[in-house]
Amino acid sequence: MNHLLCWPEPVIRVQSLSENGIRNVPDRYIKPVNDRPALLKLGSKIDEHVDIPVVDLRNLFGKDLALHDETLRLISSACKDWGFFQAVNHGVSHELMKHTRDAWREFFGLPLEVKQQYANSPSTYEGYGSRLGVEKGAKLDWSDYFFLNYLPVTLRNQSKWPAQPTSCRELVAEYGAEVTKLCERLLKAMSISLGLREEHLQNALGGDNVGACLRVNFYPKCPQPELTLGLSSHSDPGCITVLLPDHDVAGLQVCNNGKWITVKPVPNAFIVNVGDQIQVLSNAIYKSVEHRVIVNSEKNRVSLAFFYNPKSDIPIQPAEEQVNEDRPALYNPMTFDEYRRYIRMNGPCGKKQIDSLKSNV
Repeated sequence: MNHLLCWPEPVIRVQSLSENGIRNVPDRYIKPVNDRPALLKLGSKIDEHVDIPVVDLRNLFGKDLALHDETLRLISSACKDWGFFQAVNHGVSHELMKHTRDAWREFFGLPLEVKQQYANSPSTYEGYGSRLGVEKGAKLDWSDYFFLNYLPVTLRNQSKWPAQPTSCRELVAEYGAEVTKLCERLLKAMSISLGLREEHLQNALGGDNVGACLRVNFYPKCPQPELTLGLSSHSDPGCITVLLPDHDVAGLQVCNNGKWITVKPVPNAFIVNVGDQIQVLSNAIYKSVEHRVIVNSEKNRVSLAFFYNPKSDIPIQPAEEQVNEDRPALYNPMTFDEYRRYIRMNGPCGKKQIDSLKSNV
């Protein structure tokens, strides 16, 4: 399949629209009525009593076996029931998290001509972008982003990372190394809690040859937030996503039992979610869950999504240990390279992507 080399239409930076003081959202960004974020209606509040679980990882690999097992149980429960949890005491420096997020906030504050030097194309998505998917005339999301490859090292090209602010490249390298370690620890925990060998999921994804990438999202202030979304409903195509949310304002919504729940970020926590590949490997014991992002009229938001992915050319399929006569394999094998082409062509589209893998059982 030939990769598209350019976008089907001229790219408009959403941040520029916002900063130009427009009062009405252009039609390209107005979502169908059923997809609009009802929770943003005037006077609505976050439901304080419903939120994704919070899991303290302090005891995950500690010496107290009872506390270790309880942490595994909490992770397993969250992955089955929600597909999401907030991780605290995760081992990544709070200072590093803050500095990295601040550096990216500074990048998005640079003049447009500086950011345009990193403008991306749909062939790799690397760089500064403003749309997902290549359908001409498609409805667009109210966001800009910067996408970069972190693993494998052979794809890591720091010359494509922002040179300004001057701390950015060094911070991204350090941040990526620390979050990668966290993903490795989480995969071990998920493996054990599924009844698999500790290294099973890591090995199934390619061992030391996994992929990882970072997408930094910028959600500008929006004059009519009730009409649009910062990011349309989707599940993540990879294995694990580790999100560093904006510390100041909520925006992520998770679908649970048919309702959209606005996540209230816990200070210094990461928001962790199961990706489609873990749903496949676990034979749907762990679920990747639809989520989306709402915007607001008062504050810009920045978030960092770190995607931990399989080696791109190995077929991913349900683990043998998760398949039996009563629970046959639910998904056909597919490489991640083939799988992610779908979202790069079509943009975010709920769970259609993973549903297309289902075998006829």
